[in-house]
Amino acid sequence: MTVYLSSIMGSPSIGVYSLATESIIIIPRMTPKQKAQEYADWLKTKLVYTTISGSVLIGAFACANSNGMLLPNSVKDEELTEIRKAFDGTITIMETKKTAYGNIVLANDKGAIADPRIKEDDIKKISETLGVEVLQTEIAGLPYVGSLATVTNKGVLAHPLLKDVERKILEQAFKVPVEVGTINCGIPYVGTGLLANTHGAVAGSLTTGPEMFIIGNAMDVVQEVE
Repeated sequence: MTVYLSSIMGSPSIGVYSLATESIIIIPRMTPKQKAQEYADWLKTKLVYTTISGSVLIGAFACANSNGMLLPNSVKDEELTEIRKAFDGTITIMETKKTAYGNIVLANDKGAIADPRIKEDDIKKISETLGVEVLQTEIAGLPYVGSLATVTNKGVLAHPLLKDVERKILEQAFKVPVEVGTINCGIPYVGTGLLANTHGAVAGSLTTGPEMFIIGNAMDVVQEVE
């Protein structure tokens, strides 16, 4: 299992533009097909080559684990069709004004955390879709938990200013070790620049050697440069 360095559409913010689970990776169609397939090969997943709501901001709009996927109500029928070809889990279109579910929910196959401002009824839908308990918390005192950390079934890498009480909630929710670090040469919004599952990880192209070392430890993978 390996940490690779890469970019999407020339940007190191690969977590904003893509989404990975244990079984699938969603990459926007604007990415060359060969490169998108390379990501899928690295993480040993099926490739879903589409947009969400007509946007390339897939990692911001969607959240998923092996059990289910949360999508905004602006998702298009043709996008759903492409996702359903590869994804067998429950897909829930959230009928709320919120659209950036990738930014406000973070999940692995053991648990999930969510923005504390999400209403109880929506938390119940999120829990039913993802098939896990959902705890509400902030990371580093901020509510955008999906952009502040990356989680797999092996570990969590979170914003370096993670508080002790928040760490305990993350450990309780995800049932894996929690580490802190940065990506892309000091960016603390880890989720914006890191994709990972238990097969490997892909970090933004500006990520440094020391950052890769921490990612490798947190996700239990080894380093390799593209």
